[in-house]
Amino acid sequence: MSEIFDHRQVGRAFSRAATHYDEAAALQREVGVRLAESLPYYEDKALGARTPQLVLDVGCGTGHGTALLQAQWPKAQVIGLDLAPGMAREAQRRVSTKRGLLDFSRKPQILRADALSLPLRESSVDVLFSNLCLQWIEDLPAVFAGFRRVLKPDGLLLVSTFGDQTLMELHEAFSQADDAPHVSPFVDIARFGDALIAAGFRDPVLDRDLFRVSQPDLPTLMRELRTLGATNAMRDRRRALTGRARFARAAQAYEALRTEQGLPVTWDVVYAQAWGPKPGAPIRMGGIDEVRVPVSQIPIRRRG
Repeated sequence: MSEIFDHRQVGRAFSRAATHYDEAAALQREVGVRLAESLPYYEDKALGARTPQLVLDVGCGTGHGTALLQAQWPKAQVIGLDLAPGMAREAQRRVSTKRGLLDFSRKPQILRADALSLPLRESSVDVLFSNLCLQWIEDLPAVFAGFRRVLKPDGLLLVSTFGDQTLMELHEAFSQADDAPHVSPFVDIARFGDALIAAGFRDPVLDRDLFRVSQPDLPTLMRELRTLGATNAMRDRRRALTGRARFARAAQAYEALRTEQGLPVTWDVVYAQAWGPKPGAPIRMGGIDEVRVPVSQIPIRRRG
């Protein structure tokens, strides 16, 4: 698969944003809180009123989601991981001090790692939580295969991502300025659900929120996106600075959308809940169901 995103640029952008990220991340925190509302499903009496031992926060950012998970299950081992070194350092700083996010006897562990290469054993995670991370990964089948690998059978998967209407006004404005890509592509909710099913996850449930906010002008919106680390990280992005004339054309196009509240900005959020499949459940690859059986379960006939 041809890669859409430059993952080194993603890591650099979020590292630069780490110390100021929370100043602009109110929406991201709200989405995390809404996603966390589904955590109690893991302890459903129908599943045996379980308590998780290992909980994973993929794309932990500055650690707010990690804190929610540790608050939900104070005795569990909670691991937060992030691709960006700066984010991982900021999360570690916060969860390691009493003036940080947590004051529990058991502190979360923070790792720098890629969501496409999780450094955990197979079937070791009880709950996998990922808030607004997957929009930076174009290969959904690969990331969901990795999530399935580490998640226990009947383990809980909770993820959120930005849907295809996100920043649609900004995309339209810049499309009238030139033909270069300025806004990252976002996933269609149907394709997101299909990828979950193809990976073999059980009983997926998808939901959607449309957040519509306003900004006074285009420069203010662009500054907020930079503060969030949400800069253009596409491989075929324009490497030079956006010229004044080009930016002015985009700003003029955006002005046509102005309301009494200001310039509209749409954030389309997709939530998904699913369950880890039983061992041996097929994964759909290229339209074909592949069944993966552990070597230990394959009988071996030895010749004398």
